Amino acid sequence: MDWLSRLFEMMPVRGRLDLRCAYGAPWRIDQGPGEPNEIPYHAVLAGSAMLDDPAGGRPLKLEPGDILLLPGNPRHVMHDGSGAAPLRARNRASLNFTISENPGSGERLDLLCGHFAIAPPHDRLLRSYLPPRLVVHARADAGDRDTAGQLDSLVALMRRESADDRLGGRAMLNALSSAMFALVLRLASLTDDAPRGLLALAGHPRLAPAVAALFNEPARAWSLPELARLCGMSRATLARQFQEKLGRSAADLLTDIRMALAANELRKSSLSTGAVAEVVGYQSEAAFQRAFKRHMGITPAQWRKSQGLSGEAPERPAA
Repeated sequence: MDWLSRLFEMMPVRGRLDLRCAYGAPWRIDQGPGEPNEIPYHAVLAGSAMLDDPAGGRPLKLEPGDILLLPGNPRHVMHDGSGAAPLRARNRASLNFTISENPGSGERLDLLCGHFAIAPPHDRLLRSYLPPRLVVHARADAGDRDTAGQLDSLVALMRRESADDRLGGRAMLNALSSAMFALVLRLASLTDDAPRGLLALAGHPRLAPAVAALFNEPARAWSLPELARLCGMSRATLARQFQEKLGRSAADLLTDIRMALAANELRKSSLSTGAVAEVVGYQSEAAFQRAFKRHMGITPAQWRKSQGLSGEAPERPAA
């Protein structure tokens, strides 16, 4: 299984379209931060938007086909760039989402606004491997043309679905939002300037075998020389590439994957803590307990209790 499919299998993501904005100048959107486990998104269908830099730098211009993800979940401000006081927008509920409109003039902005929800603790893990701000271009001339074309078609389908407001539209739009998240990450990993983190690491052709190995066989006791052989490079080169692309070591990534899997397994009341430790690659239950608490801040029993499960599964009688 490829690393991105495996990632979504480990960390399910639910997309949701919240708002479709139709604004003429002057307009302004001031949003965030959202819920702790949310990643906001904006997809520009028509018109353009200026995204302010919270650090005070030059605003980023977003154009039709641009999709913005904010994994850092910050307060963010978008506007038409005129500097004029924005006109008041009015919201009206449709069958499946909310439409926000203002009486402005000139080139009108058509914008889809929504969010992706990731269940804890995966939200923290995923956010730590993505840049605070990610923009991809769903246009035929952008990066990998096949993936960009797929993303463009998907957004066009969302546009039609939100315009028609048909029966089952909410389910369709939310499912399309979830698919959009996967396509955005795929496209971002295929660009030459993929941002530092998991996207840059997985998008590096020579490092891809190591990434796939860690995601597909996390219980295996991978050594740096083994991973280096998979990639056809020296262990020193592999270690350097991981630090440059990911900002962390291969061992750090393996531990994060194991802990994500452990959190999922601990939700299954039929498994003891010792059994979970073995499933994710720890021969010693005590070593797993220490690693889990260091990583999560709580013990496996406390995590299980926080999920509404009993602290430990009963042992089955011997045959």
